[in-house]
Amino acid sequence: QVQLVESGGGLVQAGGSLRLSCAASGSIFSINAMGWFRQAPGKQRELVARIFNGGGINYTDSVKGRFTISRDNAKNAVYLQMNSLKPEDTAVYYCYVLESLNDYWGQGTQVTVSS
Repeated sequence: QVQLVESGGGLVQAGGSLRLSCAASGSIFSINAMGWFRQAPGKQRELVARIFNGGGINYTDSVKGRFTISRDNAKNAVYLQMNSLKPEDTAVYYCYVLESLNDYWGQGTQVTVSS
C-alpha cells in the first residue's frame, strides 16, 4: 500500500498563487507517474497535470502557462505551483500516484479562489 499526504491548499484572491505538495510513502516499488486531479462541485474529477517517470508532462489546457508540476524522486514527492489563479480553479485537488500498475489517491485539499 502507498499513502499520500497532501498540503498547501487554502483561500487566495484571484491572481494569487499557491503551491501544493504531496509526499508518497509505504510500499513503493516503482512510481510510474505522479500528478494532480481536481474536482469542482457538481463536476467530474479532471486531470490538472501529470508527470511521468521518463520526464514527460501533460497539463489540461485551462492551466497551461499558469501551473507548473514538478517532482522530487528522492522524496517521492510531487508539487504543483499554481500562479495567476482564477475563481474557476476552485476545487478539491487530489494527488495521484501510479505505482507499478496501481492507482493511489490523496485525501484531497481544498483550493478556493475568490474574485
